[in-house]
Amino acid sequence: MTALLTITVLVLVAIAIWQMTKIFELSQVRADNSQVATDADNKNNGYLLFAFLIFIYGITIFSFWKYTKFLLPEASSAHGADYDYLMLVSFVIIFFVQTITQALLHYFGYKYRGETGKKALFYADNDRLEFIWTIIPVIVLAGLILWGLYTWTNIMDINEEDDPLIVELYAQQFNWTARYGGEDNVLGEASVRMIDIDRANVLGLDEADPNATDDVIVKELHLPVGRKVNFKMRSQDVLHSAYMPHFRAQMNCVPGMITEFSFTPITTTAEMRLNPDVVDKVKRTNKIRAERAANGQDNSDPWEFDYILLCNKICGKSHYNMQMKIIVETQEEYEKWMESQQTFGQTMASMQ
Repeated sequence: MTALLTITVLVLVAIAIWQMTKIFELSQVRADNSQVATDADNKNNGYLLFAFLIFIYGITIFSFWKYTKFLLPEASSAHGADYDYLMLVSFVIIFFVQTITQALLHYFGYKYRGETGKKALFYADNDRLEFIWTIIPVIVLAGLILWGLYTWTNIMDINEEDDPLIVELYAQQFNWTARYGGEDNVLGEASVRMIDIDRANVLGLDEADPNATDDVIVKELHLPVGRKVNFKMRSQDVLHSAYMPHFRAQMNCVPGMITEFSFTPITTTAEMRLNPDVVDKVKRTNKIRAERAANGQDNSDPWEFDYILLCNKICGKSHYNMQMKIIVETQEEYEKWMESQQTFGQTMASMQ
């Protein structure tokens, strides 16, 4: 009810202001009501163009100063540096071109404003100018596209010649499940048609497949630093997207097919927690959480940095909550953790 009354009051105030404006216009008997712009109008609009130019440059500079601290820290995967450099070059080109074109646009808008006695020049075409402003974007865009394709080809190196760790990421509304190939590093066959909730076979593994016996199914993703990981991704229901921002990795999870992505983690979780940008972010976040705790609000516990797997597709009402913790650790720590996990065969045996 309060919101309705507030909206009603605002509407009535707007109507009152509009009516007062009409009354003011009618009272100006000598006012020029011509709809044709005068020289003074054009000159004032020219000045307003410069004012707006200063505004957009100012808001851009302010945004860089104020919000760059919210950007991701340096990449934690081997390919991440190439990805970030390509992104940086693209943005530098975009901002350079935007700065020049906006300045020229507003300057010409002022310089060639309408003036009494001046007639606009009709310029049918200029082959040289058209060639220049066509070929330059073609060359720049072609260069970026070819560079991007080359980078993408290097990133999408999913061959198994480097003895990668094989991990399956299984997506469903609204959670993630990871599956490791076990001692043989080979994933057993699986299908949604073989899901058996009563027997805790939540991923639909083929119980008759010997490769599935030593598979390890977990809700927390552990990765050894410095070892290549080949991810095989499935979806049980709708289109999801496995997004690991700190590793500059993302791949759609499509129902009915297996998609793949590969990367090598190069920074452990413990090392990333010491990164100055991460330390600053944790400090700022916990300051806000402390204020929330003082007010008795939810989600006010102190936060500690962790790598995270997110869904980057709007997959339903709880999409925002679809995430999994990722821990990057040493090979020794990874092996110790893996030894403590129960295999699929052991889980099935315990259900009998």
